[in-house]
Amino acid sequence: MSHQNDVPMQLSNPEGLYDPTENGYSHLAVISPGNRLVLVAGQGGENASGELPGDFHLQVRWALANLKVAINAAGGELSDIAKLTTLVVDHDEDKLAVLAEEIRQAWGSDPTPVQTLIPVPRLALDAMLFEVEATAVLPVEAYPS
Repeated sequence: MSHQNDVPMQLSNPEGLYDPTENGYSHLAVISPGNRLVLVAGQGGENASGELPGDFHLQVRWALANLKVAINAAGGELSDIAKLTTLVVDHDEDKLAVLAEEIRQAWGSDPTPVQTLIPVPRLALDAMLFEVEATAVLPVEAYPS
């Protein structure tokens, strides 16, 4: 796989693996040398006042919005995210469908990052149902002043 030096990251789904697009992720992220890695701590579905809705769907939507705020603060966009780790309390296929739809909405036509979903019995706060952390790749010159 060849890379142009001006492309910080390439997301793909190699032949021989199933197409995960429907589930909102890619299989492979290849990072070009000379770029800046941005690590975003786990974001929950609370608003800026710390209010956490009881609805899973709304928590996913708000957590992805929080992720966008964090990555924007580093000078990037959601499309710069190479990897997501998602934690889901009492995971099931219905929750996977909600997550996949919200990721497709947030990323639009951009390729979606690689992702690992980890079912968990609980998270940091009793009411938390979802958390997402990210690794993004940005060119060095994208650093905000």
